[in-house]
Amino acid sequence: MIYILYFVLCYLIATSAVLIRNRYEFKGLNDIKASAKNPLPFVSICIPARNEESVIERCVTSALKQDYPNFEVLVLDDNSTDNTTQILSQLAGIITNLNHLKGTPKPANWLGKPWACHQLSKAAKGDILVFIDADVWLEPNTLTNTVSNIKNKDAITVWPQQKLGSFWENMTVPLVYFALFTLLPAKYVERPPRWMPKFLYQTFNTKFVAACGQFFAFKRSSYDIINGHEAVKDQVVEDMELAKNIKSNGLKLQMLHGVSSVYCRMYTSHRDIWSGFMKNFFIGFGNILEFIFMGIIHFIVFLFPVYTLIVGIKNDQNLLIYLSSIVIAVIFIQRTLLSFLFKWKIYFVILHPFSVMWFQILGIISVINKIFGIKSTWKGREV
Repeated sequence: MIYILYFVLCYLIATSAVLIRNRYEFKGLNDIKASAKNPLPFVSICIPARNEESVIERCVTSALKQDYPNFEVLVLDDNSTDNTTQILSQLAGIITNLNHLKGTPKPANWLGKPWACHQLSKAAKGDILVFIDADVWLEPNTLTNTVSNIKNKDAITVWPQQKLGSFWENMTVPLVYFALFTLLPAKYVERPPRWMPKFLYQTFNTKFVAACGQFFAFKRSSYDIINGHEAVKDQVVEDMELAKNIKSNGLKLQMLHGVSSVYCRMYTSHRDIWSGFMKNFFIGFGNILEFIFMGIIHFIVFLFPVYTLIVGIKNDQNLLIYLSSIVIAVIFIQRTLLSFLFKWKIYFVILHPFSVMWFQILGIISVINKIFGIKSTWKGREV
C-alpha cells in the first residue's frame, strides 16, 4: 500500500505542475484585448439547434447583441420535434438580421451535428466561422475578442465557463475540466513540447490536442483546407477530430477558456448528464486499452487513498494515515484552484471521490456497450 501511495503522490505532483502551469498559460478569451484596426473581417455565428426549446432564445439573443460591427447570426433548425421551430420563427419575425435556416434531412452516412454545421457553413458568408452550441450564451464583447485572438491563428476553441445548477451537474461536469487542466498543458495545443524530439512529435502530435465544440471558431480558408465538418461527418466527438485535422495539416490552433465571456449549461438533469456523457465518454479516448488504462489510473489515484486512509485509521498505522491524508489534500487543493477559476461551489470538492466513482461506473457500462455493440441515443437519434 505504501509504495502505491508513493506512486500516487508522484502522479499528483506531476499533475499539480501541469495545473499550475495552466493557471498561467491557459489564457482566457478576454485576456487578449481587442484592436480596432480595419478592415474588420465579416464573421458568421453558426448555431445548430435540435430540440433546444429551453435554451435557444437565450443563445440567439446573446449572439445578436455582440458589440462587433460586422457579423451575421445563422441558426439551423435541425428537424426539431419540440417547440424550437416555433420559437425561432417568432424570433426571426421580430429580428431582421437573424437567419433562420430549416435543416434538410440527414444523409445516412452523416451524424446529426456535423450535418447541421456543414449546412451552416455552406450558408454562412463570413471570413471567420464561429460555431456555438445552442446551450451557450455570450457576453457582448465575445465576438470582438474572438477576432483579436484568431488573428494569428487558424482556429481557436474556447472552453466555456460552465454554469452548474443541480447536484449532479456539480458532481460531474467539473471533472471534465479537472482532467483537461491537470493532464494537458494548454501551450502544447499551440506548439510542440520543447522536450520532445521532432520525429516523435510528428507521430504523437494529435495526442496534444483538446477541443470544445461548444465554441469553435475557424478562419474560412483554414476551415476549407481541412474540409470542414464534411471530414468528420461520422464522428461522435467531432470537435476533437476537427482539432486533430487542424494539427495534422500544419495549421495553428489555440485553446482558451471562456470565464466571464462564454457560458454554457450543458445539462440540467441526471438523465441528460448520463446520456450526454455516455455517447462520447469512451469514444474520446480512441481505443479500449487506453480507456481501461486511464480508468485504472483514476481508480488508484483518486479512490485507493480513501481506502488506505480508512485502513490506516482502523489499524493505527501512522505512515499510512499521513501519506493518504497528504494525497487526498493535494487532490482537494487541485479541485479548489479550478473551482476558484470557474466560480464553482467549493464544497463539492470534498465529494471528488464520489464523482470519480460515478465516472468509473459510466466507464464500465461504456465498455460493456462497446463490446456488445449497444449504441447511445441523443436528441432522439442513435449515435
